[in-house]
Amino acid sequence: MTDKLTYVREKSREMARQCNLDFYIDFAAEHSLAKEIFFTHPLMVRLREDVLPFLNDGYGHGIKHSKLVAIDAGTLGIIETKTVNNPAESKKFCILAQMCGLLHDICRLEDDHAVKAAEFSEIILKDYPLSTEDKNNIAFAVRTHEAFKTWPRGDTSSSRLLSAALYDADKFRWGPDNFITTLWEICYYEEWTLQEIIERFPAGLQMMEKIIDTFRTPTGRIYGPEFIRCGLEIGSGVYRLLKQDVP
Repeated sequence: MTDKLTYVREKSREMARQCNLDFYIDFAAEHSLAKEIFFTHPLMVRLREDVLPFLNDGYGHGIKHSKLVAIDAGTLGIIETKTVNNPAESKKFCILAQMCGLLHDICRLEDDHAVKAAEFSEIILKDYPLSTEDKNNIAFAVRTHEAFKTWPRGDTSSSRLLSAALYDADKFRWGPDNFITTLWEICYYEEWTLQEIIERFPAGLQMMEKIIDTFRTPTGRIYGPEFIRCGLEIGSGVYRLLKQDVP
């Protein structure tokens, strides 16, 4: 990475870390519980170990990305199942959503990565103490997490909500997180020159903007656009820095 890209990367990270998103303020308790479950529940500890060899950190969708998606998917799961008034059921849904988060990018560098990850998830979870329905719902969520594609509706409300929670948590990463880690790892992996990055940047920002209206959960539709707007603001600043001389 050139000196200029290193400079712009650090500036973009500074901008990204200044974002105080309402989702994490308004749902601090749910987010804290989701993190506790992610780091301590036996099934999550086991799955983290099982998926670790298949997460490619070099392409911006590795361990850190999957962890953030898993925790936010679990948070959304807790929020969206509050009305069932059953803490045990809400916790179970959080765990299933977090499993989706860990599994969704295990085949990230392959063609049709979501479909292949869904198939692979069934192999990884084969001996887990989950019902066939739960395993099928996880596979469905993983298969349908990509943006700008048409997918069939899930067969049950649980499968639809699990798919929606994973999708929204994954797309939250299109906000400030893009400019902390993802963008720079992809640029490094692809070995793009500065000029190539500049040429690709406007199309990337346009794609980010299209995500705003695609969030699926009720909570995601309210809070998701703020992630993207913050990301777009940072992205515009990064684009200006890329095109100008640096000290």
